[in-house]
Amino acid sequence: MIKVVNPNTTESMTRSIEASARRAVGPGTGVIAVSPAMGPVSIESHYDEALSVPGLLTEITGGASADGYVIACFGDPGLDAAREVAPGPVVGIAEAAMRAATYLGRSFTVVTTLARTTGRAQELVDRYGVRPYCRNVRACDVPVLELETDPGARGRIVAECRAALETDGAEVIVLGCAGMADLCTALTAELGVPVVDGVAAAVAAVEGLLRLGLGTSRSGEYAPPPSKPYQGALAHFGLADPR
Repeated sequence: MIKVVNPNTTESMTRSIEASARRAVGPGTGVIAVSPAMGPVSIESHYDEALSVPGLLTEITGGASADGYVIACFGDPGLDAAREVAPGPVVGIAEAAMRAATYLGRSFTVVTTLARTTGRAQELVDRYGVRPYCRNVRACDVPVLELETDPGARGRIVAECRAALETDGAEVIVLGCAGMADLCTALTAELGVPVVDGVAAAVAAVEGLLRLGLGTSRSGEYAPPPSKPYQGALAHFGLADPR
């Protein structure tokens, strides 16, 4: 079983994410998508991202267990912390999408939502070592929740994708928001180039790791966190001694 955690609390987006994830896995692999009970309705700032992590970690350490996990937000919030505590491998959709894009062409451009989030995407390009492949990070300036409600959203996304191909010289498009997952197949056909949905890429990556019998290393940085008490509203996040 692969658990896909949408770190925001918008259930309609979680259902769309779940549909994309289910299409990406092979027969016999179960998928469940969940949203935290607490956190922002969308993640569009560093503040949103920081406050999404407690709910995300609660979904990973509590509730129904899973063999592997996907973090379905393009900022990959809480990824390192999740790898410390999850019993199976954890993959973020930005890392999975960017790495997948490098298999499909010599260059890619990320097309995301708001311009204020492009800096975070650029940081992740460097972190994941794919800077030589990344031509640009473009924003269509559609708020995340309006991806579902704004009739003009798709046209603005397509316009940025075309600019990525024509101006940036990109050979692959990476969709920079989990809320764009349902556009992937149609955009690939319309644009004539590979369009990578990070949800599908991350689920496929986790499924592959599980088939190989591989999980997160517990030697070094991703060893279980030291046991210690937490105070106040975070008191229940204290971890038992793993020994």
